[in-house]
Amino acid sequence: MGLSWMAWTWPTAAFFIFIFSAISCIGFLEWRRPGGAPRHGILTLDTTRGDRLFITILGSAFIHLGWLGLFGTPLWGGLIISLIFGYAVFRWV
Repeated sequence: MGLSWMAWTWPTAAFFIFIFSAISCIGFLEWRRPGGAPRHGILTLDTTRGDRLFITILGSAFIHLGWLGLFGTPLWGGLIISLIFGYAVFRWV
C-alpha cells in the first residue's frame, strides 16, 4: 500500500527524524549521565532535561507557526529564532 496518501516530503521526514533523534539523545544522556535533581530556572519551574526539550520543541513549533503567519516561507528566520530560543531554554530554564 505505501505511504503515498500521507504527502510525505523531505522536510517532513527531516522534522520527524530530528524529533526522534533529539528524544533518543536525551534518553542516552540520561542513561549515561543521570541528570540528578531538577534545576530551578528563570521560569521558577523545576525542570529536567526532558522538560527543557519538550519546552524547546513546543516553543519552536509556535515560533515557526508565527513566522509562517507573519512572513510566509522560507522559514530560515524562524529556524534561527528557534535555535536561539532552544539555547536559552537549555541555558536558563
